[in-house]
Amino acid sequence: MYAAQTVPFPNPTVHHHQIKLHQKVAFLPNPQLGFFNSAKRVSESKPRSRKSGRLSVIMCEALHKKQEDKFDDGYYMRRCVELAKKAIGCTNPNPMVGCVIVKDGKIVGEGFHPKAGQPHAEVFALRDAGDQAENGTAYVSLEPCNHYGRTPPCTEALIKAKVRKVVVGMVDPNPIVASRGVKKLQEAGIKVTVGVEEQMCKRLNEVFIHHILTGRPFVTLRYSMSLDGQILNHLGEDAIECGGYYSKLMQEYDAIILSSTALAEKSSFPISKEAGANQPVKIVLSKSPNSKVKIPTLDNDATCKFQMLSFDKVSLLEILENCKRQGLCSVLLDLRGNNDDFEDLVKEGFELNLFQKVVVEVLPFLGGGGEKVSRQLHLKVKAEKLTSCVDGKSVLLEGYF
Repeated sequence: MYAAQTVPFPNPTVHHHQIKLHQKVAFLPNPQLGFFNSAKRVSESKPRSRKSGRLSVIMCEALHKKQEDKFDDGYYMRRCVELAKKAIGCTNPNPMVGCVIVKDGKIVGEGFHPKAGQPHAEVFALRDAGDQAENGTAYVSLEPCNHYGRTPPCTEALIKAKVRKVVVGMVDPNPIVASRGVKKLQEAGIKVTVGVEEQMCKRLNEVFIHHILTGRPFVTLRYSMSLDGQILNHLGEDAIECGGYYSKLMQEYDAIILSSTALAEKSSFPISKEAGANQPVKIVLSKSPNSKVKIPTLDNDATCKFQMLSFDKVSLLEILENCKRQGLCSVLLDLRGNNDDFEDLVKEGFELNLFQKVVVEVLPFLGGGGEKVSRQLHLKVKAEKLTSCVDGKSVLLEGYF
């Protein structure tokens, strides 16, 4: 749900640049962490007694073993996910993918897929690694493609680079790929491991997976509430600022459905304040005097022109079909304003299983603590895989339907 922050990785061999289409990645290499010779350190020390000397050896051996364990397949796959997140909001309808090339225990190349139509993560990582990719191990968060689309197959690039092994986070759910990439690599004599940090990789691309399997947009329901369960109209103090959860949601979703009552002025339209974020298109609902939906249409320049559509009854399914036709893969339904505009949509969404996820901001108020919606939504729905975290002075709950 959240955009990644750059994480410094202790690897003195990582290149301090990315290929032209990349954003620059900042690294703080520390050759002393994870890559030191424990035996040499012990021999250089001068213990005051045999007891302290033995203790030094034991401590250094334990530390060395701990750091060896750190740089396992899972470690490099988590790095792939961090790289992939640099393209949040930019790759649809493609997935976000990161790739790391490792040789002799050192990262020699990195890359991520920046945008649909541009080279895939494996290509950037192999370019970064150059000749060092030969006999190395390629870690990639999603199965390498084995078909010609906008770009050539990544399997061919890996085979041509003569990598020795490929570690895959998850198999691609796209029927065009679906294990064919793994099979191609194996037929070329490359050892392949599949399913490393699989759940993390699946969550990274939950929108892509849902869209590939169903053909419909991934829909998330979001609302704020007080400690006593009252649905509120406002957000937490820092939610809309850069780094706040709401600002990150705006970066992550292709479109947002809003009530006209929550938008008194044009300046009140929510935007993402994350650096370089693509802004979601706004779909505005109004039930007064007639049921209307203001739906954007995208022209060739990717600018938005709004068209007001009238319905006898506002339909979430029709809105999502419109989004699908425009190539919008993810939609956020934001319950702010007068929830009379939303009541029918929310009921329809649950009846037709149109919701995949829920995000709830619990504000530190009792008795409402602020402006409430006109009434509560009386629903009995069970969410699964609930998680929680603190964002500023609020608590965020996230679950799946």
